[in-house]
Amino acid sequence: MQTAGNARAILPRLPVPDLEKTLSKYLDSLKPFLLEEATRTGTSYDNLLALRSKWVGDFTNGLGNLCQQRLYELDKSSPDNWLDDNFWLKGYLQWRAPLLVNSNWWLVFNDDPLQPSDEHNSSGFTSWQLQRASWLVHRTLEFKDKIESQEIHPVTTRTGVWFQENVGRMFNIARIPQRDCDTLSVTSLSSDPLSHNVIVIVNNWFYTLRAYDPSYGLIGVETFLSRLNAIVRDATTRPGLAPEIGVLSADERDTWASNLQCLKSISPDNSRTHEAIVKALMCLCLDNVTHTLPSSKNLSLSSLPQPSGISQASLDSHLHAIRSTASNVSNHFFDKPFSIVVDPAGRAGATGEHSPCDALIPSIVAEYAVAEQVDMDSSSNLPEEPKNEGWDRLDWVTDDRILQATRSARERAEAIINNSDDSILWFEEYGSDWMKSAGFSPDAYIQLAMQLAWYCTMGEFTATYETALTRMFHKGRTETIRTLSEESRAFVLAMVDLSASNESKHHLLQRAIRKHTTLTRDASTGRGIDRHLLGLRNMLQEGEKCDLFEDPLFAKSQEWRLSTSGLSAGHYFRGTGFGAAYENGYGINYLAAPSIVKFGVETKLSGDGTSTTKFKSALVDALREMKNVVSVASLNENKDNNSEPYLVSRL
Repeated sequence: MQTAGNARAILPRLPVPDLEKTLSKYLDSLKPFLLEEATRTGTSYDNLLALRSKWVGDFTNGLGNLCQQRLYELDKSSPDNWLDDNFWLKGYLQWRAPLLVNSNWWLVFNDDPLQPSDEHNSSGFTSWQLQRASWLVHRTLEFKDKIESQEIHPVTTRTGVWFQENVGRMFNIARIPQRDCDTLSVTSLSSDPLSHNVIVIVNNWFYTLRAYDPSYGLIGVETFLSRLNAIVRDATTRPGLAPEIGVLSADERDTWASNLQCLKSISPDNSRTHEAIVKALMCLCLDNVTHTLPSSKNLSLSSLPQPSGISQASLDSHLHAIRSTASNVSNHFFDKPFSIVVDPAGRAGATGEHSPCDALIPSIVAEYAVAEQVDMDSSSNLPEEPKNEGWDRLDWVTDDRILQATRSARERAEAIINNSDDSILWFEEYGSDWMKSAGFSPDAYIQLAMQLAWYCTMGEFTATYETALTRMFHKGRTETIRTLSEESRAFVLAMVDLSASNESKHHLLQRAIRKHTTLTRDASTGRGIDRHLLGLRNMLQEGEKCDLFEDPLFAKSQEWRLSTSGLSAGHYFRGTGFGAAYENGYGINYLAAPSIVKFGVETKLSGDGTSTTKFKSALVDALREMKNVVSVASLNENKDNNSEPYLVSRL
């Protein structure tokens, strides 16, 4: 029996959704695609829908019911839930693409208020860089400790349980490359000395920095700085160049698995080095160059609204430095879930491997780290230690094959980086406050703006992914919100129709937002469809087939060329980002604050028809046009009522 002192909120188990309801919602999600096909080919929409309805009915009454029963049985035998224990993590780990840009997320921190103005074009290592790095890592680990001690987000609340479980996946863990399917390491125990270290990467050299003292706990920021200074002195005075092992972790996963095995076969020291990295708390990557964009890269940005207080070139160069550039790609270790990156100017951010936890978790931790300005007076009062105390080298033993592998991996990594068309948009004309005052969910409103921008630039509709968190459930991860709907399609078509009335556009906007609100609620409460469809497909046994899953439209409805996700208001971030899922698509992360919306937009330069500049411009136009629609509707309503001010009914 639990007492008040050890009470812990209980999160419910993630349910297996109802089969008929899932398939009904799936059919509904196909309607915009069927309407497009009917318009394009002249085929009867009713016939197209009837055919899919028949396939759904056949599946429901036959093989689908059998798969559902198998899913129930799998759930019964799963420790936590049917999804996370069996499919979700495995889906990440089986993906063979390089983590660089394709999978890892990135966060761009605001500058510290104490940022020296004369260090923006710095190279080499600077005292301010090391001060800020020490402060950010210390604050990050301080937050981790407060979570574990329940000083914040106690486990007596559902949020506390969910947050503690997920923060625990950020630290002392790493993805380990294996052929065909990677593995995720077991979180290292606090009794293991390796679990007390931070990995510091400087000039491609790897080091351990002991962040916890056996007697005093988390070391003070001054002690951290002292150890960091010693590491940088060592890294900058060592003879020769470090082998670029970090870039191997940016390679295709099977290739990295093969190279890691080769490293381990060369010397047992390499196995110990890799183990130390895997078990370490996190990484700190110190860049030796402040990245700047070539002037030719900035010309296309001049027609867009410029961010206030900073140039677009500075904003994007900072973004690229955190995501990775050719100059720092070897100075990262892409398998770690959380790495802080700091350049000589003190510009900072974080990046991480996605599989252990979703980007919202590290973003909340990072907000805590950035929220307070650097304070180097908070010393630890520990006795002064010898210069070689509290840190150590992690050296890799290499041979000609490995050195050639690093050169080849760098070429492939640079090709990925050079093909990444990545930029930030600060839309400062209005933000979530205005959207709420008009009665709209900011998230739904922004999603419709992106739908409109996509259509205006591509001339067609596409399956759109938005992340929903299933955090109300034990070990809940994410579900898909299928943003493209029959209602969003109708709204977009009205917005580009010169003959459509403002009243019609406004009505369709309201209707589309109501639909999106319903989709979001379903996805967040365990009643989404895509994870369930994944589970049903995985329950098919050899030789079993059905028309539902063989339908080309089934795959097309999950071709997320527009992949999106919203985080917090982003008060402490300049921007965020992740890579597009398809070469001719976009990866878009957004931060909706009261008076500004920040978008991180990524696509590929090799993509057919996509361009971050083009999309940003279309997004600005969409946001302006949508506000104009609402404002005109408000004026007309006021005229009709001639009394109370207009207000759209809150959803």
